Amino acid sequence: MTETPKTALTIAGSDSGGGAGLQADLRTFFACGVHGMTAVTAVTVQNSIGVSGFTEIPPGIVAAQIEAVASDMGVNAAKTGMLASAEIISTVASTVDALGFGRERQTPFVVDPVAASMHGDSLLRDDALEALRTELLPRATLVTPNLDEVRLLTGLDVNDVAGQRDAAEALLALGPQWVLVKGGHATDSPRCVDLLSDGTHVLEFEGPRYDTPHTHGGGDTLASAITAHLAKGLGVPDAVSAGKKFIERCVAESYPLGAGAGPVSPFWRLGPDIPSPASRDS
Repeated sequence: MTETPKTALTIAGSDSGGGAGLQADLRTFFACGVHGMTAVTAVTVQNSIGVSGFTEIPPGIVAAQIEAVASDMGVNAAKTGMLASAEIISTVASTVDALGFGRERQTPFVVDPVAASMHGDSLLRDDALEALRTELLPRATLVTPNLDEVRLLTGLDVNDVAGQRDAAEALLALGPQWVLVKGGHATDSPRCVDLLSDGTHVLEFEGPRYDTPHTHGGGDTLASAITAHLAKGLGVPDAVSAGKKFIERCVAESYPLGAGAGPVSPFWRLGPDIPSPASRDS
């Protein structure tokens, strides 16, 4: 009999183009060997060029989705993506509290504070940022902001590793157990450094910076890869290390699709006999 896999839940919005959002989370969960489940928070109208609109799911339905899978299938780790509004954030916060998700609790809870698409299109209502700061970050086992999200959450402009350390301290003051300040949006370094801190331990994960515009869904993919490894029982530093290695390969294997930015690709996990989309076009 096949062993039952660990489970991971994404609480996120959809991407009609399939490169980011819960679609990226699900394919990453699969590639990392865990069973993926969803609680849909919003439906976006999106392609490789940008987001032209979105519709929120009623908060009660978001909560009901989380409760349905948790009560039946169990959740070994969970993450958030696009949460859209303060009301949805408040509902998610109370729901994960009731289920025992979050910092120093049984189920690791990763908060990816998605505020805008890679094209700069807003994915949060105006009232949602403060709810993200005060209601969700204090419940997080790990929060994974990029540098644009750091600026929105803390007011800090970060351009180097020293700035990432300052940002991590500012974010830890908001209550999460661990902070991963991602360096992919920095422009002054040939290497990409992601900095992880819990206030006592500070770890730097360095990797190559690939010269490609095709990075759609990169942040979602990293957060979901980390969540998958937390679901499999790794501690936060080891899960981040595994997630970093996973996203590096996904960026290296990214491919063009549509007129804008193509997605990062986990196709490499399918094995050498499965050609990548890019190689099929060559």
